[in-house]
Amino acid sequence: MTIDLEGAKEVRETIDPDNYDATRYMQGDQETTFLFSDLNGGRAAGNVYSTREKIAKAMGIERDGLVMHIMDAMASPCDTEEVQDPAFGFQEIPLDLTKLPIVKYFPKDAGRYISAGVVISEYGGRRNASYHRMLIRDKDSIGIRLVPRHTFTLYNEARKNGEDLKVAICIGAPAEVMVSAALSVDFGTDELTIASSMYRKGHGTPLKVAKCGNGLTVPADCEYVLEGRITSETAPEGPFVDIAGTYDEIREQPIVKIERIWAKKDPVFQLLLPGGFEHFLLMGVPREPIIFKTVRQAVPRVKNVRLTEGGCCWLNGVVSIAKNKEGDGVNAIMAAFTGHTSMKSVIVVDDDIDIFDDREVEWAVATRMQADKIIRIPGAAGSSLDPSAHGTTWKVGYDATLPLNCDRAPFVKATVPEKK
Repeated sequence: MTIDLEGAKEVRETIDPDNYDATRYMQGDQETTFLFSDLNGGRAAGNVYSTREKIAKAMGIERDGLVMHIMDAMASPCDTEEVQDPAFGFQEIPLDLTKLPIVKYFPKDAGRYISAGVVISEYGGRRNASYHRMLIRDKDSIGIRLVPRHTFTLYNEARKNGEDLKVAICIGAPAEVMVSAALSVDFGTDELTIASSMYRKGHGTPLKVAKCGNGLTVPADCEYVLEGRITSETAPEGPFVDIAGTYDEIREQPIVKIERIWAKKDPVFQLLLPGGFEHFLLMGVPREPIIFKTVRQAVPRVKNVRLTEGGCCWLNGVVSIAKNKEGDGVNAIMAAFTGHTSMKSVIVVDDDIDIFDDREVEWAVATRMQADKIIRIPGAAGSSLDPSAHGTTWKVGYDATLPLNCDRAPFVKATVPEKK
């Protein structure tokens, strides 16, 4: 099973897809995976990857190794392995999107949304995997939000030739695919080869893929695969809750016509709570290797990087380094902002600080720095997801590293030895 349900809390009551009960469960305990056994007549799971530990476990690695695991795969992608009997090909189910376990998450949402779907597209020899929020319009059509990135580019290339863009929407894909789909890579880079490299390192084999009926190659072990095409027809899409937990606006967006629905035996539809921990992590964790690499170009000894859940895993970050010279803390701040231009606040700490412990990071700020070590940058380009930004934003960096040759004794917490 792609979705790991070990330790999941099963909700046996019948869940109406339009009364927000699924949201209430997922929002009330975001670290717990919930299995809804009767949601619109089917099974669905939420908060599947809502902690770093769950993402790492699914990848077969340790939590603190996530950044290097992704960065290594980006540097050394590998081929996938095509199979003829994919798990998603077990059954073709009746073509009616309104009968699937898909929910309306919040009262002002435009309707029920697919929020955890990885969209595979291919045109002109280029394959792409990416996320798009998708509004269920009726039994066989979806409104898709296309930001001007890779899928948008392929869509426009197809339109210039008078064609629709064939797509496959993968629900409940392997964790490696879900992380790879959120990476910012060069146009034309096949995210499935990066996912395959991660999969091989964590599980010992390449990622298994298979052909859909429309000829696209997709991960073999998905819970559902929806075959379709993005048409030239458009319609209003939105509002929908974005990563900051606020409603995004209504836009005219393309319509996807769905032609076939495939599913595993006893499939589980993956729900992703908008503005929740899982949303944060699947969007933010793939950015951390880029920040790591950029900071390491300025400061060689980087221990780890984290975009914080309190900052939506997008706007605030923490970097731990071992200094070689004075000024490395400031250089790390500047490099971090370069590596992730949407970030508006970053804290740089010494490598003895656990950056995954918010209290320890705040302790470092409280005990190891004064306000003269705060770097303020006005008028910078920031994130469109920050509701406080108005065209430009202020960026703030905190250098909470100790002076290189200081007496460290006053800055180290007291401990007791291990009991013999």
